[in-house]
Parts: sequence; structure tokens; C-alpha cells
Amino acid sequence: MPLSCKSKPCGHAVSEFSHSCVKLANGCRSAVGNLALPLKNKMTESSQEEILNFPIVFFDGVCGLCNHAVKFLMSRDSRGVLKFAPLQGTTAEQLIPPDIRQNLNTFVFADSGRLHYRSTAMVRILMRIGGLWGLVGTLLWLIPWPLRDVGYRCVSRIRYRMFGKHDSCRLPSPEERNRFFD
Repeated sequence: MPLSCKSKPCGHAVSEFSHSCVKLANGCRSAVGNLALPLKNKMTESSQEEILNFPIVFFDGVCGLCNHAVKFLMSRDSRGVLKFAPLQGTTAEQLIPPDIRQNLNTFVFADSGRLHYRSTAMVRILMRIGGLWGLVGTLLWLIPWPLRDVGYRCVSRIRYRMFGKHDSCRLPSPEERNRFFD
């Protein structure tokens, strides 16, 4: 169960690591960067609830490394738990704050009403997949998040040079389509 913001009586959910939040356009950001999912006027409550029933991996749709990571996750997620959406898509526009969508420098993992960024997103994704990858995620969780994020940011800076940048977002195959949001 998410905690409530304690610095203001706004009632927005915040990370268990934070005791305050900063008001964004339609949500709050905690001190460590996890966000309560913002509600936007364009999305109805019922459609948002339907989408939020799934753990969603938001990724840079034109990044070669990110697309490889999505393929990797899809092949390891044998239960089909994870859903995917590009940060450039309409689902991200409805749920992810604009500053995150514009920078395109992080994976975002929406799970249980919270957004997780950078290395925390990757660790939580691995833990959600379970099995051996869940163990790997648990071991990575033991590394303090500031240190994990240093490595994540280093890779993020060179990913286009190393893995390329596509002209458009990845299109899922017909078999994959049920695992993707626009």
C-alpha cells in the first residue's frame, strides 16, 4: 500500500523512501524520483484502472539498446506478466510526466501504482519476472541506488552511439501485440 505525502495534505502516493513530494502537472514526485501516477483529464478513471492492472515497462521506442532490452524481457517473461509501451506513445503521454517523456533517458516501470526509474526500474522488472532473474534483481537491489544509477546513467549516455537510434518506434509483431500499449 502506497504511503501518502506527509509534507502537504495532498494525499498523493509517494515512495517508501521519501517523506515529501513535489507537485507536478498532475502528480507528485518524491525526493528519490519515484512518482505517483498522474491522472490526466484525457484518460477516464476506468481506462486508467484497466491499464494499471498490468505492470508496464515504458521504454525509448527509437533506442536500439532499449529495443534489445524489450526483446530480452519478453523472452524471459514466460508468464507474460509484463506489458510494454514506448515513452513516445499515447499511454506514456497519459501516465508519465512530460519531463520524463521528453528526456528519454530512462526506463520507467509502472507497478502497483508507482513509477520507478533508471536502475530501480530495471531491478524491479527483473524481480517481477521471477526465477533466476528475480534472484539477480534481488542481488542488484542490495547495491545502493545512487551507485546503481551511476552505472545506469553512463550506459544511457552512450546507448545511441553503441546500439543505434531508429527512425521510428518498434512495431510489435502480431503475436506480441497483446503485450503492447500504444
